[in-house]
Amino acid sequence: MTSPFRVPVAVLLRDMPSTMAVTFEAPFDANHEFPARGEVETDVDPEAPVSVNLTLQSHPGGITARGSLKVTWHGTCRRCSARVEGDLDITVHERFRDQGGLEDEETYPIEHDFVDLAPLVHDAVFLELPLAPLCREDCQGLCPQCGIDRNEGSCDCLPPIDPRWATLDALRLDGSDGA
Repeated sequence: MTSPFRVPVAVLLRDMPSTMAVTFEAPFDANHEFPARGEVETDVDPEAPVSVNLTLQSHPGGITARGSLKVTWHGTCRRCSARVEGDLDITVHERFRDQGGLEDEETYPIEHDFVDLAPLVHDAVFLELPLAPLCREDCQGLCPQCGIDRNEGSCDCLPPIDPRWATLDALRLDGSDGA
């Protein structure tokens, strides 16, 4: 079975400069290369479809990939622990180099007249995942005392007293001394 992320580029390398449009949808991690990140971390399901819409352009020494990626992510709200889902729409501009070219950590390899877009897709998606997502901008979070979701109700809990400042509570100024 051929991976849709593996794209033949022999024609691009032969006829410079030239361009090729690459558009497809494929599972984000069909081979399950990446372990699940855990319940509270932001992640992408392995079978989640990622839409790839790129233009590959050849130039001496390599190929430039420009375009966009779209994928759905899931995670946990950092304030109330509710499940959160969202969509990523990522713009990419990356380079692929010929095998004979110099080693460069900022490029992806061209191997046997093919480029493998999977590492580019995975890198771009993991870099764009939100680290601490919110279910909504005005999320009130959970009460630290009783645990009630403040988005769904309220409680009468008082904030905890910091023992470092507790003695200052005894100093109440009534305002009559002119201070």
